[in-house]
Amino acid sequence: MDHLEQLLEEQLKLDKKNPAKEKVTRKFIVAEALYMNHGDLCPLPKLVEFRNRYRTPIFLEESLSFGVLGEHGRGATEHWGLKPGDVDLICASLETAMGSTGGFCAGKSYVVDHQRLSGIGYCFSASMPPMLAAASIKGLDIMEGSPQIFSQLRDKAVAMRRLLRGTPGLRVCGESVNPVIHLQLACPSSSRDTDDELLERVARECIDSGVAVVVAKYLKEELKLPPASLRVTVCVELSEDELEKAAKVIKTAAAKHIL
Repeated sequence: MDHLEQLLEEQLKLDKKNPAKEKVTRKFIVAEALYMNHGDLCPLPKLVEFRNRYRTPIFLEESLSFGVLGEHGRGATEHWGLKPGDVDLICASLETAMGSTGGFCAGKSYVVDHQRLSGIGYCFSASMPPMLAAASIKGLDIMEGSPQIFSQLRDKAVAMRRLLRGTPGLRVCGESVNPVIHLQLACPSSSRDTDDELLERVARECIDSGVAVVVAKYLKEELKLPPASLRVTVCVELSEDELEKAAKVIKTAAAKHIL
């Protein structure tokens, strides 16, 4: 956040030196509400403060947080007690909490209309299949009719993190309310390929024992490649016994292959 504030201050000084250029310079703050690669929670109130101070719109990606954060699953703005209008554009995939396909964007009408009508998906893709549209609508109906599932999901995410603490050779990363949990190597080697192969063996052992665990995959061309990790996802339908079994299987596999 300090670095972001520094960049915004530098841009503000440039804008004051050249007001004409400021009018045609586009500035945006783009963030994930829940970060897929690390599991961190975006400090949205601070970003809104920057938005108002530096007149910089916020584009918020909520594919992981929609259907997870907030009393009614409405995402980061509800979680932090902010108004939806404090964020200029919210977009999210329907492939996560909704279990469907496609996505949505929400914001002021002129922003959404521009994004929708100019997007590649609108120009070159077919409409969502009716079956998947119906699945998304049903998902929204469940969210509205059963708001207790969101507190239950957060409780299970916290419980799973607690159960995974002390996993041999691995450390639990990310925010406690995030149902996507990263298990990074406590002592990574100097070779990324070696680390990935080690985690693949752990993941295969877990899958053979009936627990779905994956190794997080990234493009090697990324400027800042996240540390190698196992990714575990908690679902609201999982029982306490199933959470305990999953944690036990992961710990056993880690002890066998990492230590």
